[in-house]
Amino acid sequence: MRTDLFILLRATMAWLLLSLALPGAAQPLPPADPDDGVSFRVLSFHDVRSNVRASFESSPDGTAIDERTLAEVFAWLRHNRYHPISLQQAIDARAGGQPLPPKPVLLTFDDGYRSAYTKVFPLLKRFGYPALLALVTSWLDVPEGASVPYGDKPAPRDDFLRWSEAAEMARSGLVELASHSHAMHNGVQANPQGNMLPSAATHRYDPATGRYEDDAAYAQRIESDLRRSRSIIEARTGAKVRAMVWPYGAYNSAALKAAERAGMPVTFTLDDGPNTASVPLSQVRRALVAYDNEAPEYARLLSSPVRGELRPVNRVMHVDLDYVYDPDPAQQERNLSALLDRVAAIRPRAVFLQAYADPEGDGVADALYFPNRQLPMRADLFSRVAWQLRSRTGVKVYAWMPVMAFRLPAPHPLAAHTVRTMDGGTPADRYHRLSPFDPEVRALIGGIYEDLGRHAFFEGLLFHDDAMLSDDEDASPPALAEYGRWGLPADVAAIRADPALMARWTGAKTRYLTEFTRELAARAGAWRPGLETARNLYARPVLEPAAEQWFAQNYEASLAAYDYVALMAMPRMEREADAQAWLARLARRAADTPRGLDGTVFELQARDWRTGRPVPDEELARQWALLHRMGVRHMGYYPDDFLANQPSLEVVRRAISVRALLPRALPAPAPTSAATSAAEGRSP
Repeated sequence: MRTDLFILLRATMAWLLLSLALPGAAQPLPPADPDDGVSFRVLSFHDVRSNVRASFESSPDGTAIDERTLAEVFAWLRHNRYHPISLQQAIDARAGGQPLPPKPVLLTFDDGYRSAYTKVFPLLKRFGYPALLALVTSWLDVPEGASVPYGDKPAPRDDFLRWSEAAEMARSGLVELASHSHAMHNGVQANPQGNMLPSAATHRYDPATGRYEDDAAYAQRIESDLRRSRSIIEARTGAKVRAMVWPYGAYNSAALKAAERAGMPVTFTLDDGPNTASVPLSQVRRALVAYDNEAPEYARLLSSPVRGELRPVNRVMHVDLDYVYDPDPAQQERNLSALLDRVAAIRPRAVFLQAYADPEGDGVADALYFPNRQLPMRADLFSRVAWQLRSRTGVKVYAWMPVMAFRLPAPHPLAAHTVRTMDGGTPADRYHRLSPFDPEVRALIGGIYEDLGRHAFFEGLLFHDDAMLSDDEDASPPALAEYGRWGLPADVAAIRADPALMARWTGAKTRYLTEFTRELAARAGAWRPGLETARNLYARPVLEPAAEQWFAQNYEASLAAYDYVALMAMPRMEREADAQAWLARLARRAADTPRGLDGTVFELQARDWRTGRPVPDEELARQWALLHRMGVRHMGYYPDDFLANQPSLEVVRRAISVRALLPRALPAPAPTSAATSAAEGRSP
């Protein structure tokens, strides 16, 4: 073998002695997971190389790690009393059998690199650690001496396992083989522009017919690939396969069902967090290991917060996709590259990305940036940008969508089914909104969200600030009929005349809008399970709970309903003379509210919409500094003008980058280019 195992282990022990001499260097974070005998963590490894940092310069695969680092990690796990487990142990524990040991962790190795046999397997035997090995069968079926079609350039066949080596590892009892698909590491054409996106989570676009793959054809394609992969592994190795590892972590509900039909009910994702009892084995979460993670940093990978107990720190860039769109494809690509470079430099946790077209800037969706059955599609752009952001910069992408503010084409039969005031009008200074009380409207908007989930990969939803109703709205006929079902008069004037009825009406409208957004999240979630949710709230009902009647928004109820409240902390929009004092009031209100600081993203205003000019960097810096001092954890801003560097990169990076939150500062990603999709390049 190329690696002298004993030299490697000697180096590992030297590191371990050093960590014992410096106790702070190797202490894990307090575990966030319940010690319930069924919860566990998973680490996702890929290639293991000699001198990975040198090879990174010529072959930038950010998921490869150094062989010495892997040995250090194994020793670190043992020293810190983690217990590597097999998939069978996890399955048995979930079925009520033997509970898992304390601090259980499952080790997975993707793609079927030769290093799994030459470098990983000897370490597994030395430590007695079990592991799961996921194979791309089309790569392993390439004949000796040929090239593997790996990403955007061929790779030598010798870089990947031989079937005899995979079979030997499976027979050892330490390694379980899983499918990593047959050929779904190759992207499929996703839109008329020819962009390639992850095969397992994308409806293929056919340029010959101008049509997208329908649901049945999509599901059949996925199932056929998985059945083929499973049968090849079993035939070549004699091992039984029951688990699927999604390429790039990209999957949806239809893909999960296809995997189950193909005989692989256990699938592995790249979703964050622990696998607690509520996380099904059909969606096992994994932490992705990067080339520059050193052994003590695995404490962070193994201790990300349990969702629902402590929300991850959310630093957000709020981006208009209208800034990326251009009728000239070349200019549009340059715009996208500028956005990717800026996000990579700033390193927020999330991007709130506009999924609808609003060239007039009135907050109403005239068209959409994804295929759908109701509104014009300005361009099939959202899926392209969302995937590039996720794969090239590592952020979570939230689809920013209206709840009611859709302007249907004039001939549409529901175009005039809008929110009405008590005098029957639609004031020009309010959003144009379809009435959520109209069952046909609800179905239409739900269908839009379902189409969004079907045609794009994203990890969260941001509900626009149009989800509001004033104290004289909605007086449309369907709304009045709904009020009657609530036991209220079907007359807005009569309700307003009675304070008790007014209070009941206000609370009921608030709950109704919240339930509507939850229904929309479920429609998108039918394709994209596990979505995080956030909702824009105005500041006034947060500071003045009585103002709920003018907005149908309630701060405490929203904290309970969504992962995050995206609070519009925008003093210029609110015409506040003393911005600092006003922001301090907002921060104190959040701090005094149960889970307020844990669940509120303070979104600052980067443009003064009355003047059309950017808010000065100095002003934003003062506001961010104030929020930091007051203990605000989640912060963002809107809009990010990445074409004009507004706000300035230096100011934004200092304020909202998550880099400062990591155990040590990691190097910024290399400059990106939109020219090649990650589905076409080297990726998990």
